[in-house]
Amino acid sequence: MYNIRKIVEERILVLDGAMGTMLQSYDFKEKDFRGTRFADHKIPLKGNNDLLSITQPQAIKDIHTKYFAAGADIVETNTFSSTTIAMADYGMEDLAYELNFESAKLAKEIANKFTEQEPHKPRFVAGSVGPTNKTASLSPDVNDPGFRAITFDELMQAYKLQTEALIDGGVDILLVETIFDTLNAKAAFYAIDLVKEERESTIPVMASGTITDASGRTLSGQTTEAFLISLSHVDLLSIGFNCAMGADQLFPYIQRLSANTDILISVHPNAGLPNAFGEYDQSPKEMKELITPYVENNLVNIIGGCCGTGPEHIQEIASLVANYKPR
Repeated sequence: MYNIRKIVEERILVLDGAMGTMLQSYDFKEKDFRGTRFADHKIPLKGNNDLLSITQPQAIKDIHTKYFAAGADIVETNTFSSTTIAMADYGMEDLAYELNFESAKLAKEIANKFTEQEPHKPRFVAGSVGPTNKTASLSPDVNDPGFRAITFDELMQAYKLQTEALIDGGVDILLVETIFDTLNAKAAFYAIDLVKEERESTIPVMASGTITDASGRTLSGQTTEAFLISLSHVDLLSIGFNCAMGADQLFPYIQRLSANTDILISVHPNAGLPNAFGEYDQSPKEMKELITPYVENNLVNIIGGCCGTGPEHIQEIASLVANYKPR
């Protein structure tokens, strides 16, 4: 049994890149998302990427394979939106457990293959726990600032089901990521704590927030330091930022995070900022150059890519960090 807590002290671990970016290259149509099982589903399903773990499992396994082959130590499950809350948009709330369980199984199958081939470099699976499409801190109605579309308890119950399914499917880590509202995240961490207590589990937990604009704050208004302090009660393997920005824009916030905590630091930035067509132009070599200051300044323990990144980006990152010690 490999202990990730020990391994992450010895070297910088590499997280995978974007799942959505890779899936776009398959150009799946509505019928591909549906498969035979959901052929008669009443709501359009194109865009429900998490469903592909059930209807196109080979594509998901191929993507995990490509990231591990590129040098990733950790891949994320295809479960960013696999909560009852997010799946309600597709009328698929009842699938939440199955989506998480199957996605975890697919990723773990590939991780085990690589670990068997290269026992000196064990591979791990992080259960991706996304923020949902609702916010507990902000009103979606400008005319009614006191209104909330979701309650803490509703979030907690959805996250509890997701956590149980991911652990049942075999994940090694839980990654609460793209946190734009820390109250949502607290519901997730509370749910995770409940499951860990019930199961006497010691599964490591990562937290990754997202800075939404040049103000350097999360969507719910927190600075880097406030974000850190408000999660200081959680037993975390790592804390960091992902998404919304490229490596150069995220750098000062990772510096601030690193300067204010003894917790391990993670970062998985986008491949720069999107162009006018919503696409990411930053090449793997450009991203490698922008990530170099992170390792030269000894800021990170876990690093990977978010939107716009693929196996080529991860390969460049992996080759870079192999020459540096972890923070």
